[in-house]
Amino acid sequence: PLQIAIKSLSDVFIEIMPGILAAALLLALTGVLNNLEFVQNNATLYAINRLVTIASAGIFDVLPLAVCYSATKRYGGKPILGIVMGAIMLSANLTNAYDAAQGLATPETLSLFGVPIELVGFQGGIIIALMMGYVTAKLDQFFDKKIPDAVKLLVSPLLTVLLSTLLLFTIVGPVGRTLSNWITTGLIWTTENLGVFGYMLFAGVQQIIVITGLHHIFGAIEAQLIADTGTNFLNPLMSVALMGQGGAVLGYLLLHWNNVRDREICIPSFLSTLFGISEPAIFGVNLCHKFPLIAGCLASAVSGAYVYLTHLTALGFGTTALPGLAIANPANNGYVNYIIAHLIALGLGILFTVLIGRFSKSEKEKKAQEKKLKEIPAVKAEPNVVYSPVKGRAAFITECSDPVFNQKRMGDGMVFMPEEGLIVSPVNGPVLMVFPTKHALGIRTEEGTEL
Repeated sequence: PLQIAIKSLSDVFIEIMPGILAAALLLALTGVLNNLEFVQNNATLYAINRLVTIASAGIFDVLPLAVCYSATKRYGGKPILGIVMGAIMLSANLTNAYDAAQGLATPETLSLFGVPIELVGFQGGIIIALMMGYVTAKLDQFFDKKIPDAVKLLVSPLLTVLLSTLLLFTIVGPVGRTLSNWITTGLIWTTENLGVFGYMLFAGVQQIIVITGLHHIFGAIEAQLIADTGTNFLNPLMSVALMGQGGAVLGYLLLHWNNVRDREICIPSFLSTLFGISEPAIFGVNLCHKFPLIAGCLASAVSGAYVYLTHLTALGFGTTALPGLAIANPANNGYVNYIIAHLIALGLGILFTVLIGRFSKSEKEKKAQEKKLKEIPAVKAEPNVVYSPVKGRAAFITECSDPVFNQKRMGDGMVFMPEEGLIVSPVNGPVLMVFPTKHALGIRTEEGTEL
């Protein structure tokens, strides 16, 4: 069940990964440009930097909307309804969640059947957006089945959005917020009361919190720490946690260097971690393959122990990794220890990922499949020729065990009895459609025929 849940999460974020990756790299770029004096003094360069800053913040400002859209699509609902629900979560008519958390704004409270409902937005509410995507999809499917076709287009979306909104403010939202409070309060308690083990635990799981979007809450806690003590012990822990995931990406890249697609994702994902953005690394690589995420957490935990033993703290918050060096507390050789802590997280992230990958059953299976693919001789496809997609016996469609096909309800065709599990494309051409259940896909040949 846990693997199914992780795979489901991965499917949701793969859909929006290009946007997250683009924004992360733009955010890293503007972080560098902001520190260059000649950029600030040149009107044109300053204007370009401002536009890059706006572009980099775009996807993160509406990430709950993007997640709700992708989740609704993943779970079989109409994607536009996911966009609608995401827009409701971030509506300007709601008090900004960050302002409400810091006491800068007081939200309006409604009374629904005697139950108080605070009109607070869901900025950063990734786990709530995931839940709402699932709820919206299932309600959409339910009403599409139950409502007559004559009024379906009018009534089904109306009921789906209305009921989803009620559930958002009465059940899903409060549950998600309560969960976030429990997690953050528990983590802060462990770091303050469990010594080195608390630091290791916080650093080890902090990036898992990023998956849920609850990490945004730490900003208010860090600000309070600086106000109370003058230093911030959470910032270095979050920074090494991020670097551990960056190391895991590099480790996975080493295991799959010959895979062009993996290189295309891993290299920019790692570069973004150097500038404090871990979402591409987590959602694009580590969460998808599971074991790099675990390896990165283990590496982060070890580095968290080093942060504790060297009394490493920060004098500010909001930046990590390379930019975070600027706010490291110089006391107790802080700059040197900051660099060492990150090298530990990076090095162990690579090492643990490679070691776990070598002994992982799924990795061995993937390697074996990649080897088989390399052994398949290159075929120059002839026009309008469909090749066997699998090693095995071809038969008439009437031999298929599924009555939908053997009775030709889907049209004529043929069936293959595979001798092995490797399936390849029967034609040259792009994949046009993948059915949500993953049991069927459509391909268009280079001549324009659709299969």
